Amino acid sequence: MLRELLETAEDLNGYGVMSKTNMAKVRALCAEPPVYTPDRVVSVRTTIAKMSQAVFASFLNVSVSTVQKWESPSADKHPSGAAAKLLQLVESKGVEALIA
Repeated sequence: MLRELLETAEDLNGYGVMSKTNMAKVRALCAEPPVYTPDRVVSVRTTIAKMSQAVFASFLNVSVSTVQKWESPSADKHPSGAAAKLLQLVESKGVEALIA
């Protein structure tokens, strides 16, 4: 669905209906989030968000056990979908991006 949205936005941009600024925003929203390794999740949580696992889980609307699995190399679980996108926002813009 995101691919189709991006194609439509590119068509609109090609016809001059969409501004370059809005096109850049659509591209950013449609981009796949990076892969979050256990070390990267821990880093985002502890150095950027500065939250405990419980608070971070509540902030992302996931269970504490989910955060624990993301942070455990042996669990082989990685954030995906909306959770990965939220982590990407926190990593790039800080927790303030989700509070505002």
